[in-house]
Amino acid sequence: MGAFACVGLLFFIVLSSVEAWRPWPQYFNQTTTALGLKQQPNKADLQFGASKKHEGSSPYVNMRYHMGPVLTSAINVHTIWYGRWSKKEKRVINEFLLSISNNTKSPSVGQWWQTVQLYTDQTGANISRNIVIANEHEDYYSHGKILSRLTVQEVIKNAITTKSSPLPIDPKNGLYLLLTSSDVAVQDFCRAVCGFHYFTFPSIVGYTLPYAWVGHSGKQCPEVCAYPFAVPSYMTGMKAFKAPNGDVGIDGMISVIAHELAELSSNPLINAWYAGEDPTAPTEIADLCEGLYGTGGGGSYTGQVLTDKFGANYNVNGIRRRYLVQWIWSPIMNACSGPNALDS
Repeated sequence: MGAFACVGLLFFIVLSSVEAWRPWPQYFNQTTTALGLKQQPNKADLQFGASKKHEGSSPYVNMRYHMGPVLTSAINVHTIWYGRWSKKEKRVINEFLLSISNNTKSPSVGQWWQTVQLYTDQTGANISRNIVIANEHEDYYSHGKILSRLTVQEVIKNAITTKSSPLPIDPKNGLYLLLTSSDVAVQDFCRAVCGFHYFTFPSIVGYTLPYAWVGHSGKQCPEVCAYPFAVPSYMTGMKAFKAPNGDVGIDGMISVIAHELAELSSNPLINAWYAGEDPTAPTEIADLCEGLYGTGGGGSYTGQVLTDKFGANYNVNGIRRRYLVQWIWSPIMNACSGPNALDS
């Protein structure tokens, strides 16, 4: 295969990364928006209290297993902190990750992960609940403050090859989580995605490693990627939720991280669990439940969530903190499911 063809194939694969988080699928016709035509959202869709009982239930969703691997062994999260992060920001995110494997007050993060665990590999083994923060790596802008999708993989390569505390090469049980700080711009961030997952190319990194990237939207686009802790200006009359950890950007990241972890665990090489016939544009187990956080959710209505004594909104308890995470598609119920459901 010629050099031009190789570059073309690589370009196609990069553009086919699983863009697992589109915050506003309900409000705009994608084709109309892409053509630059103005289209106003349906006002009926923008009423928090206007939703009927709807949690994405459908007998027509064909979530199928395509025989690829899922993460059934203990999952080692190798985190790359790209840019500058405060100790509190790291602590909030790390405590969420650690909460998956811990028993806490119901409804809990661990109970939320139980829906992810319903997915199995071809031997019938379930996705593991044992998730540990195996290693952390700090990268102070090794590739600048503007990253492309290809550069994201270069950052991962740097993390496993650096002479100073490199991350281990862990293709079997590893999950590489790249988090970019609020001053880092990533290709398509805010415009089309808040995070995505895929696997690294041996031609770039040297190995095939499942990874996810999530951006900090606190300064760049909180109304898009930190919804419902920030609300777009066109959604008049809507009051933003109060972030349970006091940080709109970080609390918004948590749900995107949860989304990506669920899909990366159930579809690490893009050949396991997804709906649809096109593996370059799969609908995965979190895609079906975007924007749903509680019973009755649908349209722009999040569903019924909990409120703490300080007025902050959440739907799961962690080790020491509370979080708001989107629901996950249950293959048993054929519907979106979460531990805070009122009608289960």
